[in-house]
Amino acid sequence: MDGLSSEPAFEGPTISVNPMDISPVAQPQPQPQAQLSSEELVAKAIAPVKREFLRPPPVRPSNNNTNTDRKTTDGDDAVSESKPAPILKEKKSKRQLKRERRQEQKSGLHLCNAVAKSGKVSSCPYKDNCRFSHDLEAFKAQKLADLEGSCPFLDNEGPCPYGLSCRFAGTHNDGDDVPAGTMNGKKNSSEMNALNKDVQKLLWKNKMKFPKADNSLKLLGLLGPGKKGKLMENEKDGQNVANGCGNIDGNGSCNVALEADNEMECSSKVLEEDKPDEANAQLEKEKVMDSEKDDQIVAKGAGVVDGIGCCNSAADANNEVERSFEALEDDKPDEASVADELRPLKRAKSSVDDMYSVEVHNDPIVDMKEEDKSCVQNEPTTVTEHTLADTDKSLKLNPREKKLIDFRDKLYLAPLTTVGNLPFRRVCKVLGADVTCGEMAMCTNLLQGQASEWALLRRHSSEDLFGVQICGAYPDTVARTVELIDKHCTVDFVDINMGCPIDVVVNKGAGSALLTKPMRMKSVIEASSRAVDTPVTIKVRTGYFEGKNRIDSLIEDFGNWGATAVTIHGRTRQQRYSKLADWEYIYKCARAAPHNLQVFGNGDVLSYLDWNNHKSNCPELSSIMIARGALIKPWIFTEIKEQRHWDISSGERLNILKDYVRFGLEHWGSDTRGIETTRHFLLEWLSYTCRYIPVGLLDVIPQRINWRPPSYIGRDDLETLMASDSAADWIRISEMLLGKVPSGFMFSPKHKSNAYDRAENG
Repeated sequence: MDGLSSEPAFEGPTISVNPMDISPVAQPQPQPQAQLSSEELVAKAIAPVKREFLRPPPVRPSNNNTNTDRKTTDGDDAVSESKPAPILKEKKSKRQLKRERRQEQKSGLHLCNAVAKSGKVSSCPYKDNCRFSHDLEAFKAQKLADLEGSCPFLDNEGPCPYGLSCRFAGTHNDGDDVPAGTMNGKKNSSEMNALNKDVQKLLWKNKMKFPKADNSLKLLGLLGPGKKGKLMENEKDGQNVANGCGNIDGNGSCNVALEADNEMECSSKVLEEDKPDEANAQLEKEKVMDSEKDDQIVAKGAGVVDGIGCCNSAADANNEVERSFEALEDDKPDEASVADELRPLKRAKSSVDDMYSVEVHNDPIVDMKEEDKSCVQNEPTTVTEHTLADTDKSLKLNPREKKLIDFRDKLYLAPLTTVGNLPFRRVCKVLGADVTCGEMAMCTNLLQGQASEWALLRRHSSEDLFGVQICGAYPDTVARTVELIDKHCTVDFVDINMGCPIDVVVNKGAGSALLTKPMRMKSVIEASSRAVDTPVTIKVRTGYFEGKNRIDSLIEDFGNWGATAVTIHGRTRQQRYSKLADWEYIYKCARAAPHNLQVFGNGDVLSYLDWNNHKSNCPELSSIMIARGALIKPWIFTEIKEQRHWDISSGERLNILKDYVRFGLEHWGSDTRGIETTRHFLLEWLSYTCRYIPVGLLDVIPQRINWRPPSYIGRDDLETLMASDSAADWIRISEMLLGKVPSGFMFSPKHKSNAYDRAENG
């Protein structure tokens, strides 16, 4: 397999690492885990490493850089042995920061890309107005030395997009008919879903049109006169749950006694907003006259067909209006109605159940809700092209026409923030992953045309089954984002994140906050799935509060609302990543799911035995999503497919890191900036890989994700270095692959998720 050959661990000079040089150690002390049996260690969630490989924990010297020498094994906040006085940074205004950034761009190190690629100053179209430097001599004098190895773009048979600024410029082939520093041939890009400049400008100016999403929102009453009432209803649901006035049952279902009153208020407000003004009085009068004529026709047994092929009965419409006014008059509940309101609310009915199709004069089928049919103005029975053009032709014709994807038994790499970037997904594809998904992107940022957010939607040609994950709080935002992605990106499915526990996301009403607002969840899913034919999937947690699971009460509705698949992470939002995932609850939800909804389980899968056990315990599961297990050991996909425990060597692990670096340079660039970006994300990944314990060192296999690895010595120097939980050692590994770090380099892991049982995390 590519990247896992038996060649030497590292090309270039031989590297010998002395275990005692990795970090100073104290005199050997009695190890408490060495006196316990393997069963006792497992009971305490301590990895049962063989005694001959154990060593005393390292003592951190106080004179080391505190930013690069931190303990991060537990995933908790980094703690340093010594805490020097904090350095107060000078506060600068935005104007001053912008001026300094401009001056830095004009320095010799920041050479214009056009000049660097061609080697000619005249090639820049902006000339003297360019923000970057055109001084070739100053750039060559300050440029850092080239790195060992060859240019990552050499195999693309095209010019290196970084030219002279490439840190592997010495390996470029110079030709007589091409500029210096380039290669012969035509560039071949293997990445897709780049943000088009014209699309970005439309998004910047807020001039992008979303006809499919807007039509979908109109059909659901989420855009137009009824939007205010719908939003107020959702907001009141969320406030009741947040204030604790909701009565939460044993399954975590929030039963709010005041929801019925809220719905009454919303209905009355919708009726008030729907009252015609003076300008529309004549039009309303004509509608009444037409409805009277229709009543006479219906009474004689003749139905009226409106302009879009929906059979409307004026008598039914009048009956609905009468029932609405009767409901408003009976707004004051009696004793019997109060008792009914205190009962658990029924699950929300899907509008998909209310849809039907009627074909008139061989015209396309158009779906409408029952509530929308009563509002359609009666037109003559003749259907014209103009009438059809005014209808929702942009909507999907029928829910059954949505594309279907069979996820059953496919190895699904979870969308992983920061670390689940395109180079990492390419590594997992090489090692056997079947389904990949991009990092979570915020809908508001995508609709604003932010290039950094759109970069999360990039797809490599090797990702044959690929989806993107988005996160939003409101149905209009999410539906428009789904339409935008469907139109301008190449994806197989769109996943909506409804389980993100991060505070900055939840405080905006997105992620796990949607778990407290089932009606808004319904609106988001229905509006998104109606707008496009691309399959829409969702990812949820078991609930918001610890011990208050609620997905089992909603699982039957997800498929009716339009979701193709749902991933259930077996933890609540309050639990974050502490404690083990509740797989029994995942099984319960999978068994209760309708046949048209595929269910994925997610949580704590770190070996092929974990995969086999979950699949055998619940055949109703379509597949299992693998998240942190892939971060700790991406070869887990190979283990599952080959049904074996892979005792991978340190050299094979280093080859995987080398593949990641090569993919990273192709993605982020081979210039100095691209190299440091690759280094940053490599270090983020190494903060997870250090948790892996080689199979040959364990008394009990397989390793569990909640085991705390003790301090141990590997079977060779490189394996010992990879087991270190010190950021300084991670930097040493990056220097083996990307050269020396710049002066003053500091690193602290961004993510601190853990699976250890801590009281403060529960």
